[in-house]
Amino acid sequence: MQDRKRLPPWLKVPFPSGAAYMQMKGLLRGAGLHTVCEEARCPNIGECFACGTATFLILGSACTRNCGFCAVETGRPVGVDLDEPNRVADAVLALSLKHVVVTSVTRDDLPDGGASIFAATISRIRSLSPDCRVEVLVPDFRGSPQSLRKVIEAAPHILGHNVETVPGLYPRVRPQASYQTSLSLLASAKEIDGTPLAKSGIMVGLGESKEELRQVFEDLRKAGCDIVTVGQYLRPSLAHLPVERYYTPEEFGELKSLAEGLGFKHVESGPLVRSSYHAERAV
Repeated sequence: MQDRKRLPPWLKVPFPSGAAYMQMKGLLRGAGLHTVCEEARCPNIGECFACGTATFLILGSACTRNCGFCAVETGRPVGVDLDEPNRVADAVLALSLKHVVVTSVTRDDLPDGGASIFAATISRIRSLSPDCRVEVLVPDFRGSPQSLRKVIEAAPHILGHNVETVPGLYPRVRPQASYQTSLSLLASAKEIDGTPLAKSGIMVGLGESKEELRQVFEDLRKAGCDIVTVGQYLRPSLAHLPVERYYTPEEFGELKSLAEGLGFKHVESGPLVRSSYHAERAV
């Protein structure tokens, strides 16, 4: 883990604990479910678990890609758990959630990239908890319009896909991904069905410039993106990319103003912001 002593004060958070936190962990373990909160070592896990919210990670815990920033395990996934959509929906019902986020590892080994499991999960949640808003954070499906259509037709309220960083840093940060593919996915979501809100997120602190960030914001708006999140990159381990610099809360405020000025419907910008942090506030 990153050395907390070297972090600026605005990035230090309490160690996760408490009865609600342990209850959430127990429910997830009992159901055999994963969360990106745990797998990606999110700094907000204590706050979110204590509030009874979590971002479910489906399609296993091993990712077929090896991004330079991500703490999720890279490996060779084995099969697909067809009962997982039922268990996620049961957990959503048990927690009486009003807004749920579902994401996944990237499964390039599957013909549809896991889109059918996303669709089944959305449908099952909406069936058991009709008043719950469903947000999905999907991989790029290798640019497959058929896979994206499967997810969209299941009627999520929010369709999210993160560009993660500026295009010039993709070879180092997301070597197996394409910036244009990510933009096209967001644009295609609106072309298939303009109903779901489109959402994306970006990290800062990897060596990007403000002008590059402005260009990403403009590209996302042109692609029809409604919501954007901006947060500080934190190095999960020494094996991951180093932090080039820490942005101050004031700089995050400036980025928020910049994005809002370009017409986004909602902007979350702050040192500890992650793509699903306070997700319900965007609706």
